[in-house]
Amino acid sequence: MDCDVIIVGGGLVGASLALALRAARLRVALVEAHVLRPYLQDISWGQRIYAISPGSAALLESCGAWQRLDSARISRVEDMRIFGDDAASELDFSAYETGLRELAFIVEGRALQRALWEALQAEPQVERIVPASCSALAVTAEAAELSLKNGRKLRAQLIVGADGADSWVRTQAGFEIMLRPYHQSAVVANFSTAQPHHGTAFQWFRRDGVLALLPLPGARISMVWSTTESHAAHLLALAPEVLAAEVAAASGDMLGALQMITPAAMLPLYLQRARHFVAPRIALVGDAAHTVHPLAGQGVNLGFRDARELAKVLAQRGAQNDCGIYHLLRRYERARREDVVATQFTTDTLQRLFNREPRSWMAAARNFGLRLTNRGAWLKSLLVRHAVE
Repeated sequence: MDCDVIIVGGGLVGASLALALRAARLRVALVEAHVLRPYLQDISWGQRIYAISPGSAALLESCGAWQRLDSARISRVEDMRIFGDDAASELDFSAYETGLRELAFIVEGRALQRALWEALQAEPQVERIVPASCSALAVTAEAAELSLKNGRKLRAQLIVGADGADSWVRTQAGFEIMLRPYHQSAVVANFSTAQPHHGTAFQWFRRDGVLALLPLPGARISMVWSTTESHAAHLLALAPEVLAAEVAAASGDMLGALQMITPAAMLPLYLQRARHFVAPRIALVGDAAHTVHPLAGQGVNLGFRDARELAKVLAQRGAQNDCGIYHLLRRYERARREDVVATQFTTDTLQRLFNREPRSWMAAARNFGLRLTNRGAWLKSLLVRHAVE
């Protein structure tokens, strides 16, 4: 064998898995198609912003990546306010009331990617093969073989697909997927604010989609507006000052006047899940295994929990030397399926409930649900405890 594990995809989840496998004492090859872009130490803010749960932050710290981030560019979410589409429905979450320091950390994707790759440079058991494109995948009873377009071939006991929602590994290995387009897009942009956010994340369930404002350090916020494809195209075409005014109006001027500091971008949204996460000598993690609607901010955290669980299963394999055998990989799949299905079901149900023209009874029921949940301290605590894992 050239190595024990080949990870295809060096994004956030793939890189974190390569680092987490340190405890399993396995030789790892990390294959990534793109050279990491230089991270400019300037005052700009990246377009991709992630809400990282405390549990994911703990994983990244154990990997040696979290401590490499600039703490001045990380914002703690201490409170969250969620609004229905009427004036009376609101759901509030407080880290303090739940006994936590924070509900989440808001981090730039480019900074986190750089921190992970810096940590990888210090790991002798990880060979980074970049840039490299895959050309063929073959699996036998004894090994999996990955052919690269440059002619190199790699043999390993296990190949992990961490190569995103359009996973090449998943396709080559013949995994079936369940796919449902939302016919929506997420418009993202960053703004400076006239009023302080006090570490609060805001979310509005509107008739035209879900608008979220996430706190960045200082008087800044990151916007994610999940809406219909036509409305997203309209928002993306607006001049910066017009979009800022429209976001301010849609948020009820909660943070005063806004000024764009990062140009808007648009991402397509769809629900997707592989019917199985593993096959003999193959495992899927992150978006290669599942995608969710961004309204709960759980997409990347699901991926980090995949990485944490797969690394745990492989580290606890005992006397089993072969880390790619099916019954071992099935432990990972069983451990992750409930979390993934429950998160997808919850976000998909909310998306269906709040993103359509409802009958009057449906509008009343969904807003009543927000108010009822807000009055149940035990239920709110349960929801928060799951979200911060």
